[in-house]
Amino acid sequence: MRPTPPVPLTRAPAPAPAPATTTVGIVGGGPAGLLLARLLHRSGIDSVVLESRDRAYVERRQRAGILEQGTADTLRECGAGERMDRQGLVHHGIHLRYDGRSHRVDFPALTGRSVLVYAQTEVVKDLIALQLADGGPLVFGARALAVHGADTARPVIRYAHGGREHTLTCDYVVGCDGFHGVTRDAVPGRARRTYERGYPYSWLGVLADVPPSCDELVYAHSARGFALFSMRSPTVSRLYLQVPNGTDPADWPDERIWDELDARSATDGPWELARGPITAKSVLPMRSVVTEPMRYGRVLLAGDAAHIVPPTGAKGLNLAASDVTELARAFARLKDTGATDLLDGWSAGCLRRVWRAEHFSYFMTTTLHTDPAQSAFDTRLQIAQLDRIASAPHAAAELAENYTGLPLARFAPAAVAPA
Repeated sequence: MRPTPPVPLTRAPAPAPAPATTTVGIVGGGPAGLLLARLLHRSGIDSVVLESRDRAYVERRQRAGILEQGTADTLRECGAGERMDRQGLVHHGIHLRYDGRSHRVDFPALTGRSVLVYAQTEVVKDLIALQLADGGPLVFGARALAVHGADTARPVIRYAHGGREHTLTCDYVVGCDGFHGVTRDAVPGRARRTYERGYPYSWLGVLADVPPSCDELVYAHSARGFALFSMRSPTVSRLYLQVPNGTDPADWPDERIWDELDARSATDGPWELARGPITAKSVLPMRSVVTEPMRYGRVLLAGDAAHIVPPTGAKGLNLAASDVTELARAFARLKDTGATDLLDGWSAGCLRRVWRAEHFSYFMTTTLHTDPAQSAFDTRLQIAQLDRIASAPHAAAELAENYTGLPLARFAPAAVAPA
C-alpha cells in the first residue's frame, strides 16, 4: 500500500488586532471583564476585551469557587448558567468547627438563600465560549501598556499584540486587570486613596483527587491554625491551611499536609478525613485593599483593580460580579436615555457594598485564624464569638446574610458627578 502523503504545513495567520475604536474598552479577560462584556452585549453596547494571557492560561487559573445567589442569578440571566446549573453544587450551609465542637449554619432557614460551588475557572470557560460565539472582540495575548486621557472624552488604551503596538480609542475604559494592572496607573495619585491591611499569615491551598470529606464547607479554628475544607466537584477536594507568610509549598510534603488537616479538624463528633493524591499546591497571601474612588473621568476600576478581600469570606469573585452588574446597568441607562445619573453614582454605590464585604471578610479572617502573636485571652475571645454564632440565631443570621450575599444595592443617582 502506498503511504499517505504528509499534509503540507501552512503558516498560521498573524493574530488580528482589535478594532481601533469601541464604546467600552475592557482591560482584563477574567470573570469581571468577561461578565461585563456579556452584559453589555445583551444591552446592545459594543465593547472590546483585551487579555494579556492566552486562552489556555486564562482557563486554567485557580481562583474562587463559591458563588453567591445573586452572582449565580446574574450568570443565568446573561446566558451563562446552563453548565453551572448542571454541574454546580448547591450548598445550604457551612460548618464551623472549634474547640472540639462543630456547628452548622443553616442558610435557607436563616436567610432563604443558598450558595453554589462552581469554580471560577469554569465560570471563565463559560463566558469565553459565549463571547467567542456571539459577543464582541476578545483578544488574547493583548498586553495593555498604558491608558491615556482618563479625564478626556476619548481615553486610549495602548497595548502590544502580535509583536506590534496598537491603540484602542474608547468612550470609557474599564480596568478589570487587577491590583497590579496598568489601568490603576491611569488615575493620578492625587485623585485616589488606597486603604490597605496585611495579615501575618497566608493560605497553603491544595487540590486533591479525592471526594470531599463533608458535603458542605468546613471552617476549622484550632490552636494549630485555621483550616478550610472545600471542593471543586464530587471527586475533587480544595483544601487550605493557615501557614506563615513566605512559606514555600515545597516544604509541605503531601503526608504533612494531610496530617495537619486531620489535626486541625479534630472534633468530638464523627469525622473522617478522606486522603488522596494531591495534584497542586500554592501559597496565597492574605490582605485587604480598597481604592477610592472607583471612577476617575472616563476610567472605571472593577474587581481586584479596586478592592481585594482575604478569601475567608468568599467575597472576591462576588464583589467583582456585583461591580460589573451595576456598571452594565449604568451603561444601559446611558445608552437608552442619555442619563448619566447611575454612572455618576456607581463608584459610591459600589463602595458601600465593598466596605460591608471587607468588614465581613475581616471578621471571618480574624475570628478563625490564629495570629502568631495572639495571647490565650485573644483565643478565648474567638471561642466566645464562635459560641455566640452557634447559640444565638441573630448572630448566625448575620453571618448567613453576609455569606450568601446581600442584595445588590440599587443606589441612588449621585448628586454631583465625580471629578
